[in-house]
Amino acid sequence: MKTSLNTRPSPIAGTWYPGNPAQLAGMIDTYLRQAEIPVLDGEVTALVAPHAGYQYSGRTAGYAFRTVQNLTVDVVAVVSPFHDYHPAPFLTTAHSAYGTPLGEVHVNRELITALDEILQNNCGAGLFPLAHDQEHALEIELPFLQRTLAEGFSLLPVMVQLLSPALAHCLGSALASVLAGKRALLVASTDLSHFYRETDANVLDGEMLNQIGAFSPEGVLEAEETGSGSACGAYAVAAVLWAAQQMGANSVKILHHSTSADETGDRSRVVGYGAAAILRRA
Repeated sequence: MKTSLNTRPSPIAGTWYPGNPAQLAGMIDTYLRQAEIPVLDGEVTALVAPHAGYQYSGRTAGYAFRTVQNLTVDVVAVVSPFHDYHPAPFLTTAHSAYGTPLGEVHVNRELITALDEILQNNCGAGLFPLAHDQEHALEIELPFLQRTLAEGFSLLPVMVQLLSPALAHCLGSALASVLAGKRALLVASTDLSHFYRETDANVLDGEMLNQIGAFSPEGVLEAEETGSGSACGAYAVAAVLWAAQQMGANSVKILHHSTSADETGDRSRVVGYGAAAILRRA
């Protein structure tokens, strides 16, 4: 898998979140301070966090990332949907780092190579490297990670197309394999329902969060397939849940839910956001 050795410049800084470093850091820190987190029974293995513009979903994202504030990890695997079309089911970056206004997040090329090999051998498709992609769903999580985690972590970025349950499960197993024995954090990037009236959105979001809270990747995908729940990153969430299960996690705590109407006041056509922590009890 050939890769380039440069930094991916952010295509969304200044629009989806502030381009000014001090303003960006201050916004994230405010969201983190405002998040009231219950006592968590276990070690945080993975997070579910939204990926809209910070003015809409940042408050909910703060609940997820508050649970890992000052955590020291070696690697963060961020799994997101890929909103553009591409024929490959699994994608990653061709760059050596992601650039944000807060600095560079270095990509763990060794783990990308290892994950690519497992996916090719076990899933029938490896990681396709993209240069200068425009995907926001993965990048949007990075400034939060930069403000919450202790310095020194590397990134394992994975973007997924619409997958089958079998491929999502295979990805989860592959992630668990490459992260075994490492101080690792998984992040599933997803928004919930899109463009329903808020009353309907709350029903759809509630069912999806129920399945996430039940630690049921099968239930997440069934809710998405049947339309009883909705999440644009359902396959990313399912893969992360399967990976976390194999890494010893055994419970999920739903932390927050909101809709875009909380910020815009328009309740006729909303997007839903949720935050969750996946825990490993001793």
